Amino acid sequence: MKTRIFASVLLLACTVFFTACPQETTIGRLNADPARYRGKEVLVIGTVTNSFGALGQGAYELSDETGKLWVVTQRGVPAKGARVGAVGKYIHGMTWAGRNLGSALEETDRKVR
Repeated sequence: MKTRIFASVLLLACTVFFTACPQETTIGRLNADPARYRGKEVLVIGTVTNSFGALGQGAYELSDETGKLWVVTQRGVPAKGARVGAVGKYIHGMTWAGRNLGSALEETDRKVR
């Protein structure tokens, strides 16, 4: 009986853990099929090539071997050259601070290496 309860709890915990992980993709895939990813949470890993910000808000350009993508953040921006894993919602047709960024990622989490 205890084994069944433990197995059920373990199965439930694994299900919750794996459904909470965002889908990892490349910038090239996002740009090639924006309708598929629009409004979905994704993970993109790349190098910061450009950034600007003020008062804890900003945007930075993330580049991988397949393309470039702007990431809009409510936290400070990472340094140029930093390797970053950005998690957020993909937005096609983003305007921020009067600049048309085209496609962008609205950041919800970040890992810097």
